[in-house]
Amino acid sequence: MLLPHRGRSAAPLSRTGADLVRIISDPGTPVFLTVQADGRRRYRYWQPLDPGTGRGSCYVALPTAECDALHAAGRITLGEPVVDPARTTYRVRAARTPATAVRAARPRARAA
Repeated sequence: MLLPHRGRSAAPLSRTGADLVRIISDPGTPVFLTVQADGRRRYRYWQPLDPGTGRGSCYVALPTAECDALHAAGRITLGEPVVDPARTTYRVRAARTPATAVRAARPRARAA
């Protein structure tokens, strides 16, 4: 079951919430929500191996309650579901802000 989505909240983010939005906003770190058939929810991303530290090459779980709160506040959105008998998976993305939409729509000035 998905949580209801409300409009984007103007409330400031907690430090954890800001860190989560930063991770989710990174195009090189695709984040997914997996909802198991029993209703268990897990937000996660793949952390590649860091040859310098030898750490990584595993899935990293994000705090479910914080991510659900970000979704309910309109800070993150869920993509189209991919459904199989055991689970449903959604791509998680940061919600577009009005400032981002304006920046993207504004034409660039040409160099003289």
